[in-house]
Amino acid sequence: MNRDSLSSHCDKNGSTQEIILDKVLEREIKLSKNIQSKLLNASPPSLVGAEVSGTSHPARLIGGDYFDFYPLTNGKTRIVIGDVMGKGIPAAMIMILTRSAFRTASGSTQGPGDALAAMNKAIYEDLRVLKSFVTLFCADWDPEKRVLTYANAGHNLPLFINGKKNLVKEIPKVNGIMVGGLPNQVYKEESLQLEELDTIFFYTDGIIEARNKDGDQYKLERLIQTLLDNKFLTLGEIEKYVTSSVKQFTVGVPQRDDITMVLLRVNKIE
Repeated sequence: MNRDSLSSHCDKNGSTQEIILDKVLEREIKLSKNIQSKLLNASPPSLVGAEVSGTSHPARLIGGDYFDFYPLTNGKTRIVIGDVMGKGIPAAMIMILTRSAFRTASGSTQGPGDALAAMNKAIYEDLRVLKSFVTLFCADWDPEKRVLTYANAGHNLPLFINGKKNLVKEIPKVNGIMVGGLPNQVYKEESLQLEELDTIFFYTDGIIEARNKDGDQYKLERLIQTLLDNKFLTLGEIEKYVTSSVKQFTVGVPQRDDITMVLLRVNKIE
């Protein structure tokens, strides 16, 4: 085989190997997306005295947003929503790490503040090595008292949608450092008494920070108005209207960040 033939043969083999690797990578990415989708979009739990729903729309094939539900042995249900710094596969890997820490912490801690502290302790070193962090908002729903107790690790405050008044506003503020920010953190808790048909809207900043072709952000005020306009719809319908509102605002601009929301609504007392 002469030099030109050898070179052509090597080029062909190299191209073939690259095609095979591309196909393997594509299959693995699709598999990862399927796994993440099933973890995030599993059927929501049945709650006593309330209903809950959640959805996530990644900016890429795989996202770094996270939400989860965990039934506690005391009859309460723990809800968490989070946002990993970054996007794509690296963020998705950290999201899985966060999910594992949340489930472990929820099985051995008393309240949402303790859960965040335990999560920070468990994954702080890993996040430092990876130069990443996670914002999280964790809340316990008490069906007997109809009280939501919550703690915050640098995340957006959820919105309170009043079931009887034309009112949407942020819930009372509670501060906390993002998970992975500093070691040995203590997270304060606050509580909110809910009444029938009240709704809590948890979300990630991919909604309010979405930009249109002029560079303007969607912003919190537009989200509040969207929720006011659609507050009497089902939770699933509200999710669709918020998603549609963001898409209409950003039409012509690719989605830049993951969009995730969770809704908790207190049932009407019969």
